[in-house]
Amino acid sequence: MNHTQTPFSSSDDDAGTMTTAQQSAGSGNSTSLGPTVGGSRHWRDVFWLGIFLLHLVVVGLALGVLGLNRFRKKDRLNIDQYTERFLENQAGLTEDYWPLYAIAGAISTVIGWIWLLLLGSHSNQMMKVSVHLLTTYLAVLSVLCFWGKFFFWGVAFAIGSGLQFLYIISVIDRLPFTMLVLQRSVKLVWKLPEVMRVVCAFMLVMLIWLALWSFGAAGVVASSMGDSGRWWLLVVFSVSLFWTGAVLCNTVHVIVSGMVFLVLIHGGREAATMPRNPLLQSLRYAITTSFGSICYGSLFTAAIRTLRWEIRGLRSKIGNNECLLCCVDFLFHLVETLVRFFNKYAYVQIAVYGKSFNHSARDAWELFQSTGVEALIGYDCSGAVLLMGTLLGGLITGTCAVIFTRIKHPDREMMMGSTAILMGMVLVGLAMVVVESAVTSIYICYAEDPLLIHRWDPEFFNQMSETLHQRLQHRSSRVREGLSQNRIPDHIQETVTV
Repeated sequence: MNHTQTPFSSSDDDAGTMTTAQQSAGSGNSTSLGPTVGGSRHWRDVFWLGIFLLHLVVVGLALGVLGLNRFRKKDRLNIDQYTERFLENQAGLTEDYWPLYAIAGAISTVIGWIWLLLLGSHSNQMMKVSVHLLTTYLAVLSVLCFWGKFFFWGVAFAIGSGLQFLYIISVIDRLPFTMLVLQRSVKLVWKLPEVMRVVCAFMLVMLIWLALWSFGAAGVVASSMGDSGRWWLLVVFSVSLFWTGAVLCNTVHVIVSGMVFLVLIHGGREAATMPRNPLLQSLRYAITTSFGSICYGSLFTAAIRTLRWEIRGLRSKIGNNECLLCCVDFLFHLVETLVRFFNKYAYVQIAVYGKSFNHSARDAWELFQSTGVEALIGYDCSGAVLLMGTLLGGLITGTCAVIFTRIKHPDREMMMGSTAILMGMVLVGLAMVVVESAVTSIYICYAEDPLLIHRWDPEFFNQMSETLHQRLQHRSSRVREGLSQNRIPDHIQETVTV
């Protein structure tokens, strides 16, 4: 990969930075990036591909057995003889709960598509709704849980609402630029109708897997095991569903990133230099040679990203509390080290160059640091805003599941509600990942060759360049401030010595 050193890494001269940014946009060699998208590729991270497929087989068999054991007949497969020590509840049937999961899946699918459609026409308003409504919704759920004597969930939702409020306060000044990036990303993907067909196809695949997953989960909820045993099984299956959903989302991410990258390189979807069937090419790589890398990255990336957002927000609002700042800085540098090897920009590198996941993540981060674009990425909160929309969709799905379950099975409502939240997040996340793919592709293209963004949208390029310069100036001033503070003890020590 050609890491083009741009003048963005210097922030000493305001006029010089903006001028050289324009020169870099005019002198970049975008066509040199094109040939790397095609060509033969080697299989990457095959070990993790095998682990994921084995996990699907094992979990699928377990789900089928547990669901079938309670389907139309209690203990059809005589499994209860192995769990006699844990029998504490009246057993039910799989079909008592399976239709409720089907309703939750239908609701989350509708929410995902409504969200995506509204993003295309009212992106700014939808982002504001997802940012501000999530805090209120979590607070309302907390009150309702305390009222219903579900104290654990009441505390969990209250903490979530407080963290969400603190995060919004800490990044409130970044939201205008975030909204700008999201608007341009939505504008880009909505001009690619084939991308929407990919989302439809993967939503269908996810719904097929959710039919089996909910069948087994309904069998667990209907079992006569005690609450602790059923909760542990549901936690295990939920972790499996999270990984499976993340793999499908990131597969869409790779497909869309490859498509968007090609569009930006060649100057438009209808350009004469565009390769034939670019979507099929991206799809073929994503589900074959690069699928192992997607499975590997999907295990860790989401958790590390979320932790990084929270630490960045807290770090910016600590002030002069040196003890707390020292602790947070330690966590910050630890997470930054992890981000170097696990970040969402790796999926663009996987789509374009076919590298392994860690290699892609490291190259992407080094590219951003060498060009200074990392300062712009740290300022952008688009990933967090999209996650808020995904969480909101999942919470709405879970609320509906609780309401329907409470009518006939009030003792199982929290089990159904918590698992339905995860189902909703997975399906809504499949719709949201299209926009996130465009965001990551835009940043990679901007770091590789600013001409690609300048040719696509000159006004947006100017706004990105201006914001980048401001962030570099801000970072430079903080460094100078830190150096000046470090000189004071040396001066005092020299005075005492004299």
